[in-house]
Amino acid sequence: MFTRTAIGHRRSIRLPDFDYTEPGAYFVTLCTRDRRCVFGEVTQDSVRLTPVGEIVHEEWRRSSEVRAEVELDGFAVMPNHIHGIVIINGSRLRSGPRAHGRAPLHRQGRSLGALVAGFKAAVTSRINRLADTPGAPLWQRGYYEHIVRSNEELARIRQYIAENPGRWAEDSENPTVAQHVGAHGVRPGSRPAEPPPAT
Repeated sequence: MFTRTAIGHRRSIRLPDFDYTEPGAYFVTLCTRDRRCVFGEVTQDSVRLTPVGEIVHEEWRRSSEVRAEVELDGFAVMPNHIHGIVIINGSRLRSGPRAHGRAPLHRQGRSLGALVAGFKAAVTSRINRLADTPGAPLWQRGYYEHIVRSNEELARIRQYIAENPGRWAEDSENPTVAQHVGAHGVRPGSRPAEPPPAT
């Protein structure tokens, strides 16, 4: 299942006993701050990227070039979020430091968290240089992750990502979708949709 945190809280959203440097596949979702649609717009079931969205696309693709332990599978840049499958390849993790105590929140090197932090920082830096907005936040704090546990699940998630633009009109991340605030101030559907269930 997805793990998450309320926006604004600093607690970790990772599973406390799981080693995110372990080889395996992970489905991740990263959202923009306040769900702002700055990456593009959906037209005819495809996403037309803005220059900002092109930077997100380029930096995501570059992640596997600058991180030897990472392979990328299916991904989609949506107007205000990105979905992607990340594969951490254990055969590439045999040398070099596995953790460094000076990293924020003691993030492990060569981990899923290190990948996401590096990607977010690279994108934000490039976009702020382009827009001349030094220090402006781009991303929602944290991210959502799902550990992919079988080849069948991997295939379903690949399909989910590929079909994501076609479901934008019903997507809970789409700010034009009518949503009501509940009694506790939580929007229904305020977290990314989970991968389709096993059949």
